[in-house]
Amino acid sequence: MALSHKAKRRLSLVLLLVWLPLYAVAALAVVDLFDRPPVLVEALVYAVLGVLWALPFRIVFRGIGREPPPDEGG
Repeated sequence: MALSHKAKRRLSLVLLLVWLPLYAVAALAVVDLFDRPPVLVEALVYAVLGVLWALPFRIVFRGIGREPPPDEGG
């Protein structure tokens, strides 16, 4: 069953306000477990982790900035 546009908007808001801060704290905690790597390696790790959190949710975020379809009404 596909999510309606309104459900996608609500779920994306929850993901951004709840999941993303929790993920950021968890990523920092995991990276902090190891000795500090060189700056370039650390930047690469954070860049990869910064993209990795959104991959499972790309279907939810797709089309959120557009107008809702006419058949859904908003």
